[in-house]
Amino acid sequence: MNGSTDELLLRDARRIASSLHRLDAPPEGVGWNVGEVDDFLTPDVALTEAAVLVGLVPREHGLAVLLTRRTDALRNHAGQVSFPGGRVEADDGDAVQAALRETHEEVGIAAPLIDPLGFLDPLVTVTGFRVLPVVAAVRPDYIATPDPAEVAAVFELPLAFLLAPDSLLAHDIEFRGRPRRVHEYVAHDHAPGQRIWGVTASILFNLRQRLGLD
Repeated sequence: MNGSTDELLLRDARRIASSLHRLDAPPEGVGWNVGEVDDFLTPDVALTEAAVLVGLVPREHGLAVLLTRRTDALRNHAGQVSFPGGRVEADDGDAVQAALRETHEEVGIAAPLIDPLGFLDPLVTVTGFRVLPVVAAVRPDYIATPDPAEVAAVFELPLAFLLAPDSLLAHDIEFRGRPRRVHEYVAHDHAPGQRIWGVTASILFNLRQRLGLD
């Protein structure tokens, strides 16, 4: 990629920032999807704060989104496609620092290669996490060094594919005795064998909402 292309694509990423919650005003509230999951959660148990990094990488074909596939041995969301991230620890200070730390730990991308742009809306998982997605521009010269204990694969998908109206499917399933709607991307042409659903697909759906595409 040449410098001018890189600059144009980074400008696209920063334009996306205008649709996000500002970094100095993180969104409050439980989560935009709480109505879908509240009856799966124990009312007297506090949600665990977590953060993920929605990384936008400038490539020749346009912006790409950085994703990982978790190992099968993890306790939560084992084997699923996800964004780098995890719980907010006491030493993190805020969700941005948590997302940057987790990204470094999981895929080896250091904070100087990442430019946070803003927040998507928080969402709640059936496993009891309140997740705050941090959208960021990631330098295209990063080298992924995944932690084999947590990450089985690191890959990218074109943002244009993830935003296309016919790329996102919705399924009604039965979960814990009641119907529930889940989102899913089937990315055979871009990442063979990778199924993107659940929390990750919901975060991408929210990005589409913030951009006025849904």
